[in-house]
Amino acid sequence: MAHPIAVTDDTFAQQVLNAPLPVVVDFWAPWCPPCRAIAPILAELAEEFDGRLIVAKMNGDDELRTVAEYGVHGLPTLIVFQGGREVERLMGARSKSAYRTRFEAVLTAGRAVYG
Repeated sequence: MAHPIAVTDDTFAQQVLNAPLPVVVDFWAPWCPPCRAIAPILAELAEEFDGRLIVAKMNGDDELRTVAEYGVHGLPTLIVFQGGREVERLMGARSKSAYRTRFEAVLTAGRAVYG
């Protein structure tokens, strides 16, 4: 059973940029109600997409180096990395079906459809 993995500034390169699969990084914070609302959705999608992509969580309050490097200005922000680069960015909470559609688009096309 797949679960979201915790990522830090120190583990970001190894767990995200060098990952063999696309990685969805959820930049979140404990005080953020929309972040808490999408947490169970992302946990379900981690299981649904197991073996095709990795779902990771990064606390935006604690991991400031990566937040600054990728210009994360609001929470939640989900960034999809593939082959060591950003291919998709989703800002704000969305429905499970909306996230699923975006993740499938990245996997199917091998590239992002921004929006």
